[in-house]
Amino acid sequence: MHIERKSYFEIGRIYFFTATIHQWLPLLSSKENKELIVNYLKELSDRDFIKVYSFVIMPTHVHLIWEQLQKNGKETPQGSFLKYTAHEFLKTLKQNNTSKLYEVNAANKKHEIWQRDSLSIEIVNRDFAKQKIDYIYCCPR
Repeated sequence: MHIERKSYFEIGRIYFFTATIHQWLPLLSSKENKELIVNYLKELSDRDFIKVYSFVIMPTHVHLIWEQLQKNGKETPQGSFLKYTAHEFLKTLKQNNTSKLYEVNAANKKHEIWQRDSLSIEIVNRDFAKQKIDYIYCCPR
Protein backbone atom coordinates (compact mmCIF):
# COMPACT_ATOMS: atom_id res chain seq x y z
CA MET A 1 0.00 0.00 0.00
CA HIS A 2 1.38 3.43 -0.99
CA ILE A 3 0.86 6.23 1.53
CA GLU A 4 0.65 9.74 0.06
CA ARG A 5 2.84 12.26 1.88
CA LYS A 6 1.16 15.46 3.05
CA SER A 7 3.86 17.78 1.84
CA TYR A 8 6.75 17.97 -0.57
CA PHE A 9 9.67 20.35 -0.98
CA GLU A 10 12.54 21.06 -3.33
CA ILE A 11 16.03 22.31 -2.55
CA GLY A 12 16.40 26.02 -3.35
CA ARG A 13 12.78 27.03 -2.76
CA ILE A 14 11.31 28.84 0.24
CA TYR A 15 8.74 27.06 2.42
CA PHE A 16 6.55 27.59 5.43
CA PHE A 17 7.35 24.53 7.55
CA THR A 18 5.61 23.18 10.63
CA ALA A 19 6.88 20.30 12.75
CA THR A 20 4.76 19.07 15.66
CA ILE A 21 5.80 17.13 18.75
CA HIS A 22 4.32 13.64 19.19
CA GLN A 23 0.75 13.84 20.53
CA TRP A 24 1.13 17.62 20.88
CA LEU A 25 3.09 17.17 24.11
CA PRO A 26 4.65 20.47 25.35
CA LEU A 27 8.26 19.34 24.93
CA LEU A 28 9.35 22.71 23.58
CA SER A 29 8.28 24.65 26.67
CA SER A 30 11.70 24.49 28.29
CA LYS A 31 14.38 27.07 27.64
CA GLU A 32 16.92 24.29 27.03
CA ASN A 33 14.87 22.66 24.28
CA LYS A 34 14.22 25.99 22.59
CA GLU A 35 17.95 26.74 22.69
CA LEU A 36 18.71 23.33 21.19
CA ILE A 37 16.48 24.14 18.22
CA VAL A 38 17.89 27.65 17.75
CA ASN A 39 21.48 26.43 18.04
CA TYR A 40 20.98 23.64 15.51
CA LEU A 41 19.24 25.95 13.05
CA LYS A 42 22.21 28.30 13.44
CA GLU A 43 24.64 25.44 12.80
CA LEU A 44 22.79 24.36 9.66
CA SER A 45 22.72 27.99 8.52
CA ASP A 46 26.42 28.55 9.26
CA ARG A 47 27.21 25.44 7.21
CA ASP A 48 25.15 26.82 4.28
CA PHE A 49 22.54 24.04 4.37
CA ILE A 50 19.63 26.38 5.12
CA LYS A 51 18.59 30.00 5.18
CA VAL A 52 16.04 30.90 7.87
CA TYR A 53 13.81 33.89 7.22
CA SER A 54 11.47 33.65 10.20
CA PHE A 55 10.56 31.19 12.94
CA VAL A 56 8.66 30.70 16.17
CA ILE A 57 8.96 27.92 18.73
CA MET A 58 5.68 27.05 20.42
CA PRO A 59 5.36 24.58 23.33
CA THR A 60 4.12 21.81 21.01
CA HIS A 61 5.43 22.74 17.56
CA VAL A 62 7.75 24.92 15.54
CA HIS A 63 7.02 27.10 12.49
CA LEU A 64 9.79 28.14 10.10
CA ILE A 65 10.03 30.05 6.90
CA TRP A 66 13.19 28.66 5.42
CA GLU A 67 15.05 27.66 2.32
CA GLN A 68 16.94 24.40 2.17
CA LEU A 69 20.03 25.19 0.13
CA GLN A 70 21.74 21.82 -0.22
CA LYS A 71 21.72 18.33 1.20
CA ASN A 72 23.67 17.46 4.34
CA GLY A 73 25.40 14.43 2.90
CA LYS A 74 22.54 12.13 1.85
CA GLU A 75 20.06 13.84 4.16
CA THR A 76 17.91 16.84 3.51
CA PRO A 77 18.43 19.68 5.97
CA GLN A 78 14.87 19.06 7.16
CA GLY A 79 15.74 15.42 7.83
CA SER A 80 18.92 16.43 9.65
CA PHE A 81 17.01 18.97 11.76
CA LEU A 82 14.30 16.51 12.78
CA LYS A 83 16.70 13.62 13.39
CA TYR A 84 19.27 15.59 15.39
CA THR A 85 16.77 17.39 17.60
CA ALA A 86 14.77 14.20 18.22
CA HIS A 87 17.94 12.36 19.23
CA GLU A 88 19.00 15.13 21.62
CA PHE A 89 15.50 15.47 23.13
CA LEU A 90 15.31 11.70 23.64
CA LYS A 91 18.64 11.65 25.50
CA THR A 92 17.29 14.23 27.96
CA LEU A 93 13.93 12.46 28.26
CA LYS A 94 15.68 9.20 29.13
CA GLN A 95 17.81 10.96 31.76
CA ASN A 96 14.63 12.42 33.28
CA ASN A 97 12.75 9.10 33.05
CA THR A 98 10.04 10.68 30.89
CA SER A 99 10.74 8.97 27.55
CA LYS A 100 7.77 6.63 28.07
CA LEU A 101 5.46 9.47 27.00
CA TYR A 102 7.00 9.25 23.53
CA GLU A 103 6.93 5.46 23.09
CA VAL A 104 5.19 4.11 20.01
CA ASN A 105 4.32 0.67 18.74
CA ALA A 106 6.22 0.70 15.47
CA ALA A 107 8.49 -1.79 13.74
CA ASN A 108 11.18 0.78 12.93
CA LYS A 109 11.40 2.79 16.16
CA LYS A 110 10.63 2.70 19.86
CA HIS A 111 10.05 6.44 20.36
CA GLU A 112 8.58 9.24 18.28
CA ILE A 113 9.52 12.82 19.13
CA TRP A 114 8.28 14.61 16.00
CA GLN A 115 5.02 13.52 14.40
CA ARG A 116 5.31 12.09 10.90
CA ASP A 117 4.61 14.22 7.86
CA SER A 118 5.75 17.66 8.87
CA LEU A 119 3.99 20.28 6.81
CA SER A 120 5.83 22.18 4.05
CA ILE A 121 4.01 24.76 1.95
CA GLU A 122 5.93 26.62 -0.72
CA ILE A 123 5.99 30.40 -0.42
CA VAL A 124 4.71 31.34 -3.88
CA ASN A 125 4.58 35.14 -3.63
CA ARG A 126 5.15 38.11 -1.33
CA ASP A 127 1.53 38.27 -0.13
CA PHE A 128 1.64 34.63 0.96
CA ALA A 129 5.01 35.20 2.64
CA LYS A 130 3.63 38.21 4.51
CA GLN A 131 0.59 36.23 5.63
CA LYS A 132 2.80 33.44 7.03
CA ILE A 133 5.22 35.89 8.70
CA ASP A 134 2.28 37.73 10.27
CA TYR A 135 0.95 34.37 11.48
CA ILE A 136 4.31 33.45 13.01
CA TYR A 137 4.58 36.75 14.87
CA CYS A 138 0.94 36.81 15.94
CA CYS A 139 0.88 33.21 17.26
CA PRO A 140 -0.07 33.15 20.93
CA ARG A 141 2.84 31.86 22.96
